[in-house]
Amino acid sequence: MSLSAALNTLKSSNIISWKPSGRFQQTLAECIELSGIGLHSGKPSTVKLWPELAGKGRYFQFKSESIPASIGFAAKHSQSPLCTTLSKDGLQIRTVEHLLSALEATGVHNCRIQIHNFDSEEDQLVEVPIFDGSASTWVEAIQQVGVVAALDQHGNNDENMLAYLNEPVHMWRNDSFVAAFPCPKVQITYGIDFPQVPAIGCKWFSSTPLDDDFYEKHIASSRTFCIFEEVERMRDAGLIKGGSLDNAIVCSASKGWLNPPLRFHDEPCRHKVLDLVGDISLFARSGSQGLPVAHIVAFKGGHALHTDFVRRLSQMV
Repeated sequence: MSLSAALNTLKSSNIISWKPSGRFQQTLAECIELSGIGLHSGKPSTVKLWPELAGKGRYFQFKSESIPASIGFAAKHSQSPLCTTLSKDGLQIRTVEHLLSALEATGVHNCRIQIHNFDSEEDQLVEVPIFDGSASTWVEAIQQVGVVAALDQHGNNDENMLAYLNEPVHMWRNDSFVAAFPCPKVQITYGIDFPQVPAIGCKWFSSTPLDDDFYEKHIASSRTFCIFEEVERMRDAGLIKGGSLDNAIVCSASKGWLNPPLRFHDEPCRHKVLDLVGDISLFARSGSQGLPVAHIVAFKGGHALHTDFVRRLSQMV
């Protein structure tokens, strides 16, 4: 067998294959600066998004430390309940999922994300602002400044590489699961089930988040949600200190939605897609697209299951 034939055989046996997309890596055309409070900490912070060189990828800068938006720096579930946290050398950046979702969906492959606490420079933990509980604020800010082809340090373009899934991959925990299947385009199908909360119930939503303006129109504005009867327990656990009816939709098991109207009849399900896009974006490397070219199907998932699934994908490369 020739060397080229052997390489082709090896390549075809890989579960994931990286292939050129035919498009260049991108970055922001200008800097973006936004401030707000964190959902869980209740503390204000300021975020600056800077254009970055091709191949650098997305990374946070906190207290002069660079923390890549990569699965290798994602905290485990016990260290990061109800959100996705990046950590390095004792520093933690909490609730990164909405920002990363917006960057991934708008094609910002390379970005330096500078973040600092607004009123407490001593804290080792900082949280990305929650705004209205969706990704709309980030998407609108990115659209305002625009996205351009990124250049490397030599002034050249780098091609955006895509990860194609060649075989099904799945992970489950009890009755929750995330699975991915070979598919010619990126597609996400998400199911939720809250039998104890009839107003939410069981719903499914299927999407092609990277197609044209689908994410902007159908996903970005969906807000985070919570069950009213669980609020006190979460606050006792030190969570959602910054939560309010202005940055989340709240549903009671007996009374239904407490702050209608919903932006979509299946808004909670769409928000799960938003979260999944942000969490799966941690699969990106060297300025590549984070979402693999596959049909990802999830049911009753959460950030812990999402990030564990990305860890599994990363082990297969």
